[in-house]
Amino acid sequence: MTALAGTGQLVRLALRRDRVVVPPWLAVIGVLPAGVVNAYEQLYPNEAMRAPLTSTVGGNPALAVLIGPAFDLSTPGGFTAWRVLGFLGVITALMVVFTVTRHTRAEEETARHELLASGVVGRYAPLTAAVLVAGGAATVAGLLATAVLLAAGLTTAGALAFGAAVAGVGWVFTGVAAVAAQLVAFGRTSNGIATGVLGASYLLRGLGDASDEASWLSWLSPIGWAQQLRPFAGERWWVLALPLAATVGTLAAGYLLLGRRDAGAGILPERIGRAHATPSLRSPFALAWRLHRGSLVGWTVGVALAGAAFGAVALGIGDLIGDNPTMRAMVARMGGSELIIDAFLAQIAGIFGMVAAFYGVQATLRARGEEVVTRLEPLLATAVTRWRFVLSHLVFALLGTAVVLAVAGLAAGISHGLRAGDVAGNVGAMLAAALVRLPAIWLVVGVAAVLWLTGLAAVLLGAGLAAFRGRDIG
Repeated sequence: MTALAGTGQLVRLALRRDRVVVPPWLAVIGVLPAGVVNAYEQLYPNEAMRAPLTSTVGGNPALAVLIGPAFDLSTPGGFTAWRVLGFLGVITALMVVFTVTRHTRAEEETARHELLASGVVGRYAPLTAAVLVAGGAATVAGLLATAVLLAAGLTTAGALAFGAAVAGVGWVFTGVAAVAAQLVAFGRTSNGIATGVLGASYLLRGLGDASDEASWLSWLSPIGWAQQLRPFAGERWWVLALPLAATVGTLAAGYLLLGRRDAGAGILPERIGRAHATPSLRSPFALAWRLHRGSLVGWTVGVALAGAAFGAVALGIGDLIGDNPTMRAMVARMGGSELIIDAFLAQIAGIFGMVAAFYGVQATLRARGEEVVTRLEPLLATAVTRWRFVLSHLVFALLGTAVVLAVAGLAAGISHGLRAGDVAGNVGAMLAAALVRLPAIWLVVGVAAVLWLTGLAAVLLGAGLAAFRGRDIG
């Protein structure tokens, strides 16, 4: 039996399992560029309105950090590449990271890998199948983005470069996920490592785009490579060599590490647990806190950084909108205010609300994760009841969403207040704008709990993903 025996069958199995999971990601990648092109042509119908965009937006370092460098905003293609290429790179990276982990480390964690390994399946077949499926999905994402832009009437070279940039990010993070899956023994940790690399890549890109002196940092980021390909702004095709080389390197490292570990284990050794639990772990609520604290800290730090960035950008939003009456009216309507900056901040508070809702759903379904991997059964064999177990996770789902919202509003308020010269007033306003969404978010958490208890958690995840993507496009 060869090391790749059974790869074809595993690819077909993975495609069958992912037939519902992957298409929503691809739908976003296909719909979003078309929407931006259409909006650009409606909001900036003539050259007089388009000409100043590059200078005003390109001269705003806050927008450069948040979105990316503005090379040429005088064309629909150039504006679309600036506005969504980095975001689509992140979406594609998340798609492939979750795909690789789902078909490698998660299979080993749940012991399903042992069933497959008992048949005619080579040592490297599961990883190869996962890489082929994830890399294929990234390629489809790039082709889809190219086709959409060509259908919108944009130039062929720019559309091809845009699609190649999206696919390139996906290929790189397919390799990153393959390496992460070999390092640790748990799927959640593997996803955390890979998404941490993604976050660091976005941060490096932002720091590099903030000033000319630090521009070299952008060249350390796969997201930066995608934008430096410059679709619709004098394409630089040689940049494609960077993601290709990184993909080959990370995949080679992944296969090398796979050959040096035992099935079900990771390269990094697990910490040896205590023989007896400490007093702080001798209750369901203490155990739930131990399970949720890492995720809560990660989400909180993320929204704090995002809030600070959005708050810093708020005063510069007028430069982006300019004197375009259509754009001003649209932004004011979206925020329910006649003041453009207030409308922008209201939109940001809405985004934080969605982020907090997804944290709440994730925290609620962490209880289901414990059930799936059979760690719940030993707990229920003690004096702990099922309802007490559920309640312990719901408490942190509810309180955690409040913490995420409060930190996001506080960070945005402080950042905007420092630039506007009124910290106290802006902190209070942003906290109120964020926390007013808490009852609706708690309702979502309650629905998540009901669907989990009735065995319909997958329905909630699918609906939530679709709603989140639709809200972003809107």
